Amino acid sequence: QVQLVESGGGLVQAGGSLRLSCAASGRTFSSYAMGWFRRAPGKGREFVAGLSWSGESTNYTDSVKGRFTISRDNAKNMVYLQMNSLKPEDTAVYYCAACLKSLFQLVRGTLIDHWGQGTQVTVSS
Repeated sequence: QVQLVESGGGLVQAGGSLRLSCAASGRTFSSYAMGWFRRAPGKGREFVAGLSWSGESTNYTDSVKGRFTISRDNAKNMVYLQMNSLKPEDTAVYYCAACLKSLFQLVRGTLIDHWGQGTQVTVSS
């Protein structure tokens, strides 16, 4: 069983940066593709970024490419999302996700094995 706990959210002005962290428990963390999703007010859940168990493959939604970077440290059971040049439209609750199947399935969001509780990111204009 893997439990995910996010941290690092907060209020930031447009153009600013935040770094989200996801701490995972469990011995099998390194077997999972990991990623971040978000849910903005009044909208559905959206895939943001993901990476394979090894960290060699990554995937980003178009709206964050060049601004966000996902990374992981398997030795520390941690996943990070560095968010730069933040925009008001990035405002959302951000969720950490783990998928044992593959990065492809994680991106699709249909075979997520574990979710975190979410952390709020608010970007003011």
